[in-house]
Amino acid sequence: MAMEPTNDIPASVPATETVTSSFLLSNLHCPTCVSSIKDVLYSSCQGHVKWVSPNVVTSVVTVEHDPAAPLKEMHRALEESGFEVCGVTTSAGDISGLDLADHDIIPSRSNAESSEQAPGRPANLLSRWITSSSKRGARVQLSESQKAKAHLLNCEQCRNTTKGLPLDDKHINETMLHLSSSTLNNTTSSIPPATMSPETFIAIGNDQVPGLGEPLWRASLAIGGMTCAACVNNITNDLSKRDWISNVSVNLVNNSAIVDLVDRPKADDLVEAIEDLGYEATLDTVIDVNQQKPKTQETSDVWKATLAVGGMTCAACANNITKELKKKNWIQDITVNLLSNSTTVVFQGQSNAQKLVEAIEDLGYDAALDTVVSATAEVVGQERTVEIKIDGLYCEHCPSRVANSLAGFRRQLDVISQPTSKRPIIKLSYVPEAPAFTIRQILAAIEASDPEFKASIFYPPTLEERSKLIQRKHQKQILWRAIFTGLVCVPTFVIGIMFMSLLPESKSKHHMMMPWTSGISRAQMALFIMATPVYFFAADLFHVRAFKEIRTLWRRGSRVPFLQRFYRFGSMNTLMSLGTTIAYISSVSQLIAAAVEQPMEIKDSNFYFDSVVFLTFFLLVGRLIESYSKSRTGDAVEMLGKLRPTTATLVEGYGSEKEEDVVVKADLLDFGDVVRIPHGASPPADGRVIKGESNFDESSLTGESRLVKKVLGDEVFAGTVNKDSSLLVRITGVAGQSLLDQIVRVVREGQTKRAPMEQVADLMTTYFVPVVTLIAILTWIIWLSLGLGGRIPGHFLDVSSGGWVAFSLQFAIAVFVVACPCGLALAAPTAIFVGGGLAAKHGILAKGGGEAFEKASRIDCVVFDKTGTLTMGGEPSITDSEIYQSISVEEAEAGSQWTRLLAALRTVEESSSHPIAKAVVSFCAKQTSSRVAIENVQEIPGKGLKGTYEAATTEESFEIAVGNEAFMADLSATVPQHSSIGLWKSQAKSVALIASRPIASSAWSVVAALSVSDPIRPEAPHIIRALQSRGTRVWMLSGDNSITASAVAQQLGIPADQVIAGVLPTEKAAKITYLQSTLKARTGSSSESTTRRAMVAMVGDGINDSPALATADVGIAIGSGSDVAISSADFVLVKSDLRSVVTLLDLSAMVFRRIKFNFGWAVVYNCLAVPVAAGAFYPIVSNGTHVRLDPVWASLAMALSSISVVLSSLALRSRFLFGFRERRIGIAGQESDLRTS
Repeated sequence: MAMEPTNDIPASVPATETVTSSFLLSNLHCPTCVSSIKDVLYSSCQGHVKWVSPNVVTSVVTVEHDPAAPLKEMHRALEESGFEVCGVTTSAGDISGLDLADHDIIPSRSNAESSEQAPGRPANLLSRWITSSSKRGARVQLSESQKAKAHLLNCEQCRNTTKGLPLDDKHINETMLHLSSSTLNNTTSSIPPATMSPETFIAIGNDQVPGLGEPLWRASLAIGGMTCAACVNNITNDLSKRDWISNVSVNLVNNSAIVDLVDRPKADDLVEAIEDLGYEATLDTVIDVNQQKPKTQETSDVWKATLAVGGMTCAACANNITKELKKKNWIQDITVNLLSNSTTVVFQGQSNAQKLVEAIEDLGYDAALDTVVSATAEVVGQERTVEIKIDGLYCEHCPSRVANSLAGFRRQLDVISQPTSKRPIIKLSYVPEAPAFTIRQILAAIEASDPEFKASIFYPPTLEERSKLIQRKHQKQILWRAIFTGLVCVPTFVIGIMFMSLLPESKSKHHMMMPWTSGISRAQMALFIMATPVYFFAADLFHVRAFKEIRTLWRRGSRVPFLQRFYRFGSMNTLMSLGTTIAYISSVSQLIAAAVEQPMEIKDSNFYFDSVVFLTFFLLVGRLIESYSKSRTGDAVEMLGKLRPTTATLVEGYGSEKEEDVVVKADLLDFGDVVRIPHGASPPADGRVIKGESNFDESSLTGESRLVKKVLGDEVFAGTVNKDSSLLVRITGVAGQSLLDQIVRVVREGQTKRAPMEQVADLMTTYFVPVVTLIAILTWIIWLSLGLGGRIPGHFLDVSSGGWVAFSLQFAIAVFVVACPCGLALAAPTAIFVGGGLAAKHGILAKGGGEAFEKASRIDCVVFDKTGTLTMGGEPSITDSEIYQSISVEEAEAGSQWTRLLAALRTVEESSSHPIAKAVVSFCAKQTSSRVAIENVQEIPGKGLKGTYEAATTEESFEIAVGNEAFMADLSATVPQHSSIGLWKSQAKSVALIASRPIASSAWSVVAALSVSDPIRPEAPHIIRALQSRGTRVWMLSGDNSITASAVAQQLGIPADQVIAGVLPTEKAAKITYLQSTLKARTGSSSESTTRRAMVAMVGDGINDSPALATADVGIAIGSGSDVAISSADFVLVKSDLRSVVTLLDLSAMVFRRIKFNFGWAVVYNCLAVPVAAGAFYPIVSNGTHVRLDPVWASLAMALSSISVVLSSLALRSRFLFGFRERRIGIAGQESDLRTS
């Protein structure tokens, strides 16, 4: 029995204003880093930070905070804690609107106060110890050595590199040449993205164009001598102190800076300011930001504005806006699009543009002005901005030659920045007019000016590429240290292992093992010499990070409670540093003791120099493999971006006698170009078919392997494959806005959202290092106490010097090294990353990220919307019609009143986007071609529409209404008893009733009825059965009457008591809330209920069902190409096949089974490894030796623990035993479960 609707719709809670900022870090490694970052950010901006989410896979820290939170304070806190900030972004639309303190990194637009050190804040231990005394007076020409010295004074990394060297010109110049051999002399040369070093990009202010009355100039500078993030920060912080600078962007990769300033003559002072810091600088261009040239020819003061309008829910809203705006005498035309939530208005006077926003907002809707263009201008294309690299510039006259070559295009393009001999890149914008004017003509004009010139499009690295480059930089740092340590391992193994343990007695062995001085053998002195550079120059990655963590925790002014500093500190770097430090320091102590006591002989087992080398080597190799494995988790999504072809077949002279095919690079195509897509090829960009027809494989985007037919006028997408005959396509897509780009963007955003289960790992790792430290100390004390107290046999003591102290120290070192929290931290994010990639391959976009995956794995109930979800929805049709006595048979045959009624019905239904309305419009168009004007069209949500037809006389005028039976009841219009409506309902058909009344009358009468057939999706019944077989309850929501809804449910196999009929669009969210509060979860596939409430998923079309999708625990939208970016659901099904719902639930369950396995493995590993390392099994003797875990082998075990977790997540991609395989559900009813657990 169908349930009746209720009206208990919960009130929405208004969202507080929140700003989201993201920090890209180059050294975010493990869960303790996550804990440290949270502590630092929460304490540095106490009360302002609402949520912190570090991601160890992407190295991005996302912070939600109120506008009063100082961004610089967060940046400073991260930097002082030892994290290298390589990029900062914020969602604050206008930085000047933030309530910033004087010391914030982002100054106000009008004035940037100089930042002072906060009171009570101690000087940085590694900060500047010499301050520059140079003044901003007369410009001083510095020599190369003076520039190098000034650079060292402002760059901490370079000073650390020169630590211990004399500060004379020779050493400084040699060091600077080593650090920046290319950037110091060739600062602005163009480097291909593949060879660029990671980019550090710090943006201050915002890129919004100010009001027309505010002058703003944008200066481009080439900067030489930058080698690290500290260089970028030095330049950024220094320039931001000047009140005439409103925005600073320093680019380390391109060796350039973009500075917005309010005073044009001050542009030359920028070069002097940068050179005073020890860098080289050249002013490239200075342009007026406010000067925007029109791209079209204007002939009158008539303009077309496009506005985004929020708050429209039905046709009545659209009609209300249209009616009110038409009252303005300066508005000529208005079009309101309910689906896209936009409005296009043609009006007189450009100054009236803002009045449009005010007028719409006065009606109670949200409005934002998007574009304003001349209505009389001819739109010829979409504007494109490109950078062109010119090879072959060999003298100072070449740049001017390039500029002169484009003189003939001055009316068609704008040059944003000119090329220079050092930076041979020109940046320009233009509106293509294919085929007459495209990027190809521009490149040809440049190359024609000189035979040596070779022009090509230059692509600076994207943010994703920069992240990859940062990962490669980090991997390279580890790799070089691992190689160096590996080379040292060879002689260490020969001396420390072979000579001491494996080789038989010989003269060479006797020579190496004989005491050399103070009882110390030559072998140990050699090991000391080899271990020292390894400890200081290979293991420095661990020492520096651990030192900064401890320093930040204990610095003066730290907001961390005193007691908390003892039980929440450190990271994986701390454990690694402690392990190697204890081994090295204890060995050095033995050397010092030997020099003081001068014994006759000291056993080699008292020293751990070989352990320091092997320990560092295994730690570096483990971290290198872990870093590489983590970077592989996002490869599935990255591959989507590589689906575009690099070349295309351009049809030149299309439609003329000289038509010919030319193969060109894909990036040389422009809007409006015609390309040929042969069999087996992919479109280079989104476009529309203009000739021919074919079948396309869109599985790369939708995951659906069936072919999709494309005919004249159909859209084709980049990344798909033509599987049939050749066809011609006109390019319509814009770079960055194709369906493929949207899919990649949505999936990447989803992968950054953390799952609630990751909070368990955060909590565990918060106390991990203190607990391990405590265990290690207790281990040392217990073994020492047992040995000194005589509680253990004397033969346990296997060291000749140092006694029980050295003996017990071995166990403590092993505990420090073997413990690994990395596996706990990587358990969830790596599996979610791989799961997101797998979902994308199957045509499922995981917008909700980890949280949505976790909830989807526990779904107990799936609620389907009927129209458009379980039924085809897109093209319903009118199958039956019935005319009642209000119109006589003669009138119907004559067509007079009936024709007017159909014409009026058509006009009314054209105001709605509902699928049934489209079916009625199609039916009316087939019956008559007549059109009439209808006034006062109103849409009653969930019921129908009505309007007024005003004829020349009152007798001929009437009102018309079309809708369901509930609407007719509201109008007091009685449905005739002897009708076919009951029969139509039993056939699962929807019913549309038409009523009318004369203007002079107050009584409505039903004049006709239409039956609407919306075929059920062929896969729907099998999907319902598949869900029910896995223990998931299936409900259906429908706006239809209970008889029709029950008939559809019966065909689908849904029980009648799990159907909710007669639901208005505004009530769907309330129904989801009702199910969440009444249904109980079940255990597995059984019918046994638990006390826990059920997790409810809603499957809808993503537009009309948005409130219900947002209310459900998991919202699943059946989207299309245009819906991907605007859907409010947690998951978007790119293909319109319901089988993806089962795939999604199966994949989510498997991903979280793998996460639980990863967590379990990481916990079990630590629970077993730590006791073994602490010597719990040492009393057991096997083959004459005690069972123990040497520190060297402990380091190898630690590395394998985190690597195994990453490999476990990557195994989800496997098609074999441990991988995910899609459940095959056939249309004919066969079903095979190919999933693996």
